[in-house]
Order: sequence, then C-alpha cells, then structure tokens
Amino acid sequence: MLDKLQKYGISDNIIDELRYFRKYYKTDDSVINRIQEPKSFYYGIDIWEQCLYALLNSQNILLVGTKATGKNILADNLAYAFARPKWTVSFHNFLDADDLIGVDTYKNSQVIFRNGSISECSIYGGFGILDEINMAKNDAISVLYSALDYRRVIDISGYKKIDISEPTRFIATMNYGYYGTKELNEALISRFAVIQMPKLNKDMIFEILKGSFTNINEDSLQLLSEIFENLQTKAQNGQISSKAVDLRGLIDAVSLAKKGMNISKALQICITNKVFDEYERQIISDLIKLKLSNKISLAGD
Repeated sequence: MLDKLQKYGISDNIIDELRYFRKYYKTDDSVINRIQEPKSFYYGIDIWEQCLYALLNSQNILLVGTKATGKNILADNLAYAFARPKWTVSFHNFLDADDLIGVDTYKNSQVIFRNGSISECSIYGGFGILDEINMAKNDAISVLYSALDYRRVIDISGYKKIDISEPTRFIATMNYGYYGTKELNEALISRFAVIQMPKLNKDMIFEILKGSFTNINEDSLQLLSEIFENLQTKAQNGQISSKAVDLRGLIDAVSLAKKGMNISKALQICITNKVFDEYERQIISDLIKLKLSNKISLAGD
C-alpha cells in the first residue's frame, strides 16, 4: 500500500511517517484478520494528504459529502494504509450506547460485560469507521465525547475505565441533507478534522473502475464512467433522485458483466431499478441505452 501511495504522488515525508507508525504500533494476533485490503483505491491526492496529515497528528476525521463521493472507500483505504484493524459501525435510529460500548451478558452462569465495537476498537488500537454518524441518536453519540477528545477514555459506569490505545483513530462519514439525518452539534464537530469530499468526476470514476477490475478494455470503462457522471449531473439538476447515483451499484454491475451478464441488464438491476418512480427510471434507462448502444461486452475479458 505504501508503494502505491508513493507512486501516486503522496509526499515522501508522509510516507516515512506512515512507515514508522506501522512499524511502531503492532497488532494483536487475535484481531489481525480485521486488517483487510480494500477492493478499490481512492483517487484524490489532496484529500489523501489532508486525511493522512490529520490522522498522523492523532486527530479523528469527519468525511462530509454527497452520495457517491467515495467516503467509505477512502475510510477503508486509510485503515489499510495505517495497517490497523478496522471496526465499522453503521449508525441508525435504533443504535444505542450499549451497542457501541458494551452490555451485560451471561457466560458460564455468570454475568459478564461484553465489549461493544467502540470498546473493542479502543482496546486493540483499531480504526473505528463511524458510518452515517448524523443518523445517530443523541445518547449513542454522547458516549463518544470522551473518546474523541483529549481525554481519550471510555468510562463505563459500574465497571471500568478504558484508556484508548494510542494508535486508535475514528473516521466518521456523513451525507448532508439525507432523509433521517440531522445537524451535528458543535460539541461533536469540534472533535473532528472535517474533510469536504469533492464530487467524483469522470476521470476519478475511471480510475476506481480500472483499479477494481483487470483486463477490461479502457474504452469500455471510460464509457461507463461517462454514464455515471451523466447520472450525477441529472441528480444534481433535480431531474432524477440520487438513488441511481450509486458507485457500489456501478462496481457491482461491472462485476456481473465480467461474469457474463449483459452490461445493460447488469446496469438495470444495479442502478436503474433502485429508483422506484417510473418516470425517473425511464430517464435513466434511456440514458444508458443511448450511451451504450451495445458497444461494449465485458464477459471473459
């Protein structure tokens, strides 16, 4: 990963600090399987360097952007770049403090405390990915305050205090303006370095696809990247909803096409059909048909 970052253009100073971090902080064998190589590489050197500088400076980061800006791809890449085990928490309306910190449970006829994902991450020096943090309930967020600021502790009432391991970092993501989301309060935002994620352009989408799949004609990937960029533009202009602007869906469609499925059908089930309004769905379908015109076939490439 470090060689790839160096070839991509990340400064030698950052690479040297990353190399020292990885060598200095060891990973417990029991959680080494949580260090996972991401399927896709994030492209955007300025964003990479902003995140790396902040994390190397012991700061936690908040990735803010619209749908399909690569927030989760970047978060996975960062955890792997630092060679740290990763815990991912997807926030929703039913997630509470017990899910994050831990809860009483029975073992061998005894009541014991079972650590939650945030506690485990803190103990083992992992990277905690706090996905869609602006969907969380207030009581779930409040338990994180002391973990995210200078205190770096989790105080579990009636049990113990967890001192957060030095290499532990938290990376939060949020889509601004989504249904079910809310404004983050000032106290929480102040605990993060905030990174504004730019909209993916055609070249960045192409690089993501190229890095995710081998032996595919580059002209085909350029065409798919152009289709996705057009969908972004239509969503931005209010012609369609953002449901079709799904980077995971695009990658899944290419994967299906590689297995032998017709690319138009693959895009239909992975992109078009995620929009339930018939008028919008027709707009997306017409765009894909116009751009593709049976020009590409990915099976067996």
